[in-house]
Amino acid sequence: MDDTLWRSFEHDAVDPRDRYKMMSGAIVPRPIALVTTVAEDGTLNAAPISFFNCLSADPGILALGVETRDDGSIKDTGTNIRLAGEFCVNMVSEAMFEAMRICAQPEAPEVDEIALSGLTPVPSTSIAPPRLAEAPAAFECKRHVTLEISASRQIVLGRVTWMHYREDVIDAEKSYIRQERMNLVGRMSGPSYVRLNDIFTELPDPAPAPGGPRR
Repeated sequence: MDDTLWRSFEHDAVDPRDRYKMMSGAIVPRPIALVTTVAEDGTLNAAPISFFNCLSADPGILALGVETRDDGSIKDTGTNIRLAGEFCVNMVSEAMFEAMRICAQPEAPEVDEIALSGLTPVPSTSIAPPRLAEAPAAFECKRHVTLEISASRQIVLGRVTWMHYREDVIDAEKSYIRQERMNLVGRMSGPSYVRLNDIFTELPDPAPAPGGPRR
């Protein structure tokens, strides 16, 4: 055994704010979903969520970790999804970065963040919330289930109904995504982000271990 030193923590013994920093700082980079929803009065809402990922492709399931406000009330995105059962996930390119940051600012429910940020809403195919013209890829979703994890967190699972890709980022014949053309950004910890274009060349699988299969 080497002489590496470790610091270990019992999860529930760590203050939630410190726990957030410790987990979000280590589990990186995280993709960013710029989620569009529609309020009951028709107001458009857009909010970036970095506790987000794809959990399944059969069926297509996307997961959003939606925080509550400091007073425990549900944020606009969570409220709109709960009431309408629909949302659209727009992937965030570097060109959308400043607009995404504008959408991240806390605004009153009657404020249209899409208009505020200068982004362009495009009608979706199967849901009321629009997708964003600037996004290189977007996924229309209907709420599958909402998990009430705690007073501060919901996890929303959405079933993908339609997928949209800018023409230059997909080889439709091979179903191949040209990731280097998407120019996506990811979330690190605190105020830090990362460009996701430092892509490794795909390497061949290692040779099987002697005496049997690797798995």
